[in-house]
Amino acid sequence: MKLMRVGAPGAEKPAIVDGDGKIRDLSGHVADIGGDAISPEGLAKIAKIDLSSLPVIDGRVGPCVAGTGKFICIGLNFSDHAAESGMAVPPEPVIFMKATSAICGPYDNVLIPRGSEKTDWEVELGVVIGKTAKYVSEADALDYVAGYCVSHDVSERAFQTERSGQWTKGKSCDTFGPVGPWLVTKDEIADPQALNMWLKVNGETMQNGSSATMVYGVKFLVSYLSQFMSLQPGDIISTGTPPGVGMGMKPPRYLKPGEVVELGIEGLGSQKQTFVADA
Repeated sequence: MKLMRVGAPGAEKPAIVDGDGKIRDLSGHVADIGGDAISPEGLAKIAKIDLSSLPVIDGRVGPCVAGTGKFICIGLNFSDHAAESGMAVPPEPVIFMKATSAICGPYDNVLIPRGSEKTDWEVELGVVIGKTAKYVSEADALDYVAGYCVSHDVSERAFQTERSGQWTKGKSCDTFGPVGPWLVTKDEIADPQALNMWLKVNGETMQNGSSATMVYGVKFLVSYLSQFMSLQPGDIISTGTPPGVGMGMKPPRYLKPGEVVELGIEGLGSQKQTFVADA
């Protein structure tokens, strides 16, 4: 299933994409795409709905999941990206948090923050948790996953690496976390470690990689993170980016107001954002 949320910011309705690509209103059946609705039981109920009976809707596409309590990111998780960054592959996953206030829709404008000189792009595979995970094994890890989405881990590199402290402040600016357009349930993705990933700036391909080069895969990450914190329904794990980010270019290339970024992952849809200066 392809689940999504449609409507103005803060007033999105839960929706589902039918076999003809039409967006159908799910609000008569679930309150939102989050919480119990994305549990295994909730998804099973949605799967039984006759989609032709649901109203067709349209409008702004919002973030594909509601109620995200934690937006957890994994750094340097692609061997080829670590190489372009001039950093060693870490012996354990590098974990940092992105503020949930960064979350926005996949086609919303992205705000370049005041004082930014090095706003960068990163296409990432997002993993959406469907039920509480705590101390789970790698073998059982996917039982706790509702599905997957495209995640754009927008980054301000000067804030991230040149302003002292941890990475969070370079990752958490408003609108720095577009997710969607869809939460694609895990049954539709045969292997999350075999997905093509791409990103373009003004039509020029910058990233063209695959989740196959992830150092730590989805199963491992869900299990690993659950040893340190419980993972709750709606939490998002953004699993790292392939090579081709602006920071790794010679010379580095960063985003300016008016530039357009498009990105996507095989089976999960695509995003498109215009970058604009924050007021």
